[in-house]
Amino acid sequence: MIRITLSRLAGIGIMVWAFALPVFAQNSSSIATEKGLQNPLKFDNINDFIAGFLRAIVMIAIPLITIFVVYAGFKFISARGKPDSLNEAKKNFTYVILGAILILSAWVLATLIGGTVRQLLG
Repeated sequence: MIRITLSRLAGIGIMVWAFALPVFAQNSSSIATEKGLQNPLKFDNINDFIAGFLRAIVMIAIPLITIFVVYAGFKFISARGKPDSLNEAKKNFTYVILGAILILSAWVLATLIGGTVRQLLG
């Protein structure tokens, strides 16, 4: 029993040593020693930040818009001619389209304004 425990303990120690050795062998001169604030973002100005933010919103919104268009279509199919259900499906579809237009137009507008500002500033 003690031999099994000691052999397992030795095996675990060897594995820990083998995995930790590359960590301790790293060159310490590659660590950044700059003082001051570092920019964690890839954006240098507010225009690029807003454009990147809106691009991320659009990338998230496009699949959601697609899912909600399919959902509104499902509501149309499941209404089966009932006036109340058809009105609800029409409202859902209208809201999805209005939301898509709002999100995409905000992205287009921000891109156009950002391009104009870049041209003016050089």
